Amino acid sequence: MPEPKRCSCCEKHTLRAQEEKKKLLNRLRRIEGQVRGLQAMVEADAYCNDVLTQSAAVNAAINAFNREVDEGITAFIGDVITSNTIAVAGEANAVNMPMITASATAEAVTVNPDDGSVYTNVFRTCFIDPFQGEKMAQYAKEKLGYTKAAVIVQTGNDNAAGLNEAFKAKCAELGMTVVAEEGYAKGDKDFNAQLTNIKAADPEFIFCPNYYEDDGMIVKQARSLGLTVPFLGGDGWDGVVKYASAEELEGTFYCSAYAPGSTDAVKAFEEAYTAAYGTDTLNMFAANAYDAAMVMCAALAKAEETGEAPASDAYKQAVIDAIKTEGANVVGITSEAGYTFDANNNPIKDAVIMTITNGEAVYKETF
Repeated sequence: MPEPKRCSCCEKHTLRAQEEKKKLLNRLRRIEGQVRGLQAMVEADAYCNDVLTQSAAVNAAINAFNREVDEGITAFIGDVITSNTIAVAGEANAVNMPMITASATAEAVTVNPDDGSVYTNVFRTCFIDPFQGEKMAQYAKEKLGYTKAAVIVQTGNDNAAGLNEAFKAKCAELGMTVVAEEGYAKGDKDFNAQLTNIKAADPEFIFCPNYYEDDGMIVKQARSLGLTVPFLGGDGWDGVVKYASAEELEGTFYCSAYAPGSTDAVKAFEEAYTAAYGTDTLNMFAANAYDAAMVMCAALAKAEETGEAPASDAYKQAVIDAIKTEGANVVGITSEAGYTFDANNNPIKDAVIMTITNGEAVYKETF
């Protein structure tokens, strides 16, 4: 039986302006990207609860951002965790919302992973993952004289994976060898099997690009197994001294953006922060967050001079433009020379190398 003919009036359509269509398509692409991220966790055999937790966290971040947009906010500082920030960045880009993060380090925060286009409204004050991974490989080779590395990395963690891939690529470029690479799942507490394999490979050092709680446990267990080689890590190590002993951490190195007590501006910040919040959270993350707030405040002040209505499209664009021009005048805690940004809106600043000495994180050098 032939299908009945349909007249054009039976077809339902919604005519959308090109700009509206573009924003909706961008949002759908971001959702697609988030689904692929969760798919990658499943393919990597990530723990089921981790997948569910990550899915809920991404949804919560997007919903929170959308509520704030509905309330007429003009600019946004955050998010904290990389995966959440990637989700929010797509939403912010769809409405051209000025956004700056102090701690999300994945390249996909400011660059659309689908087409390589830059989110012109999204900035950061922290390093990106490749920068840190490359720097620590260079430091191991050029400053410490090592050529044989091992890696222990949390699977399914965007930050750790980014550091690890950049580290390995730089090692290959510098003629270094990664003699062992071991993974573990989020929530693991026993690393003896991985560390035993690493010990058998006889590395000169171990690259551990994870967060400080895990890093502290890994170092403790490594020392118990007789692994005495140095550990190197990224900025996730900031705070590790609370999770392993002074003896166990002696001689470890990590990349940071924050050198405690290094300048008058840093000392003034530390004094004010300690008076307000104590010392428990006085670390690189607090310093980067302060810088992000100061850059955004400077940009908002400049945008006010335009006379545009707050939260209007013209005002938001004025804030974005001012982040690029006014950031250079901000005396930062992690960038004393001010904040300038590269073509992908990442900060242009040197890495700080920290070492653990007598149980304290000590500034080693700028590299």
